[in-house]
Amino acid sequence: MVKNDKIVITVRSLPDKPGVYQFYDKEGKLLYIGKAKSLKKRVSSYFNKENKGGRLKMLIRKTEEIRHIVVESEFDALLLENNLIKEHQPRYNVMLKDDKTFPWICIKNEPFPRIFPTRTIINDGSQYFGPYASVRMMNTLLELIRRVYPLRTCSLRLTQKNIAEQKFSVCLEYHIGNCLGPCEGLQTAVSYESQLDGVMEMIRGSFGNVMRELKEQMASYARAYEFEKALAIKEKLDLLERYQAKSTIVNPKLGELDVFSIIDDDESSYINFMKVAHGAVVQAYTMEIRKKLEEAPAELLAIAIFDLRKRGVSAADEIIVPVNPEITIPGVNFIVPKIGDKKHLLELSERNAKAYRLEKIKQLELTDPERRTSRILGTMQKDLRMKELPRHIECFDNSNIQGGYPVAAMVCFRNARPDKKDYRHYNIRTVTGPNDFASMEEVIHRRYKRLLEEKKPLPQLIVIDGGKGQLSSAMASLEKLNLRGKITVIGIAKKLEEIYYPEDPLPLYIDKKSETLKILQRLRDEAHRFGIAHHRKKREKGTLKTDLTTIPGIGDTLANKLLTHFKSVKNIKDASREDLQKAIGKAKAGVVYEHFNAKTHQ
Repeated sequence: MVKNDKIVITVRSLPDKPGVYQFYDKEGKLLYIGKAKSLKKRVSSYFNKENKGGRLKMLIRKTEEIRHIVVESEFDALLLENNLIKEHQPRYNVMLKDDKTFPWICIKNEPFPRIFPTRTIINDGSQYFGPYASVRMMNTLLELIRRVYPLRTCSLRLTQKNIAEQKFSVCLEYHIGNCLGPCEGLQTAVSYESQLDGVMEMIRGSFGNVMRELKEQMASYARAYEFEKALAIKEKLDLLERYQAKSTIVNPKLGELDVFSIIDDDESSYINFMKVAHGAVVQAYTMEIRKKLEEAPAELLAIAIFDLRKRGVSAADEIIVPVNPEITIPGVNFIVPKIGDKKHLLELSERNAKAYRLEKIKQLELTDPERRTSRILGTMQKDLRMKELPRHIECFDNSNIQGGYPVAAMVCFRNARPDKKDYRHYNIRTVTGPNDFASMEEVIHRRYKRLLEEKKPLPQLIVIDGGKGQLSSAMASLEKLNLRGKITVIGIAKKLEEIYYPEDPLPLYIDKKSETLKILQRLRDEAHRFGIAHHRKKREKGTLKTDLTTIPGIGDTLANKLLTHFKSVKNIKDASREDLQKAIGKAKAGVVYEHFNAKTHQ
């Protein structure tokens, strides 16, 4: 089933990440919300399969726009889908249950607080963490907590008065080591609260401090020769290390929040907005703002916040932002978080802004492939401090083994793509022995002397595979040809990916993830591959012919003829005089036969 070009481009540019997708009609009405382990694969499936039911065909026919939200995991996608469906109640969705759909972990507001799962949130001062999309994952975490921290599971009212009056006695849980006996005053409230701090860190997915404290306890027991206790601590550490279930869990005590993040680009900024209710994301939206006068991120953020509040989309009293927007809104408090749940929410918003930006770039490149080329070349021009776009790049590499069969290779890229018809191999003519510097000087001189003589266009960028030495040799040849300063020339050293310039003693380091470095690495690797292939052929050809061309009267032509006929030097050595005669005639066959069989006749 084929939709309009806008839908096709949107689907093709979706990320291969978990998230929630939303289908809208031509009037902007939300039709359907779904979750996916891979947004790209799931949404594509709607437009690939032909055997669809009537309602699904109707949904696809009405869909004019697809939006989506990227999340950390499939569980997070399930939670977000649940929240959004309850918030918007789209026509084509089966309505899910209320907040009891997913369980929470409760830390009860009471003396010596219990920890237990619940599907009911009560505003009694207790702390709730979740919701959990997987009951199994939640139970695994609770079991881990109970094995690491011996907390009480009974429902006794452990007030100081009741404990002092000795109303309770320890149970089996105490005797088997699952509780430290606060009911009889055997554990203090301070000690119990210390354990709860560790529990809350584990619930939030932070195990560093917990493991550090346990290691200190284990070392203390070991120093005191209490090896059984040390072993028990080690078992707890092993449990923590094996625990792999992680999820983005938010504390519902956060209440009502709005979250804004911004990803700044050269021409545009991408601003993501998320509405949070009771710790759950119920709405997300990303907008693009085209810059006019190189506005700062804080200024653009202020424009977006004011616009969404004016339209009634953003209404919370507390707004989380990456930078202070430098505006004052009555009754609104701006927070720039550094750690904790609010920081995690901001990071989630930023991931969605980045994903939206990448998708916009992909869509533009699908509709205008030359745009990607221009962007890459523009980035290279800026990163390499060039005066013009590097539309034509040539890269050189030497290849030899202990000075044997020295060769060089040149590969050519045009518009950031290989142009293989202009690749060139060079056999080194003027250099004896392993001398990369002299070899590079020879090849550069030969290449550009010929281009000048044939009046062919010169490249905007020359890349030398090597450091300062190879670069200096290349510049010596360009100097002789009066080309110094007319072409940008750089050397790229393999070890640390350092970029060298002729006049600069210090290397330039480019971001390891940048497209510029990726293009330079591809150039270098391609030149190395092309040179090695030529070197291997030359070496093999020389090795195979050595035993033949040392025979008096046997030159390259006859050697090739013999190798073509017999396939290997060994077969030639084993051949009879008559077989050799059939290949190269009686006279030459006698010479070859006598050469390989001289010892036999002695």
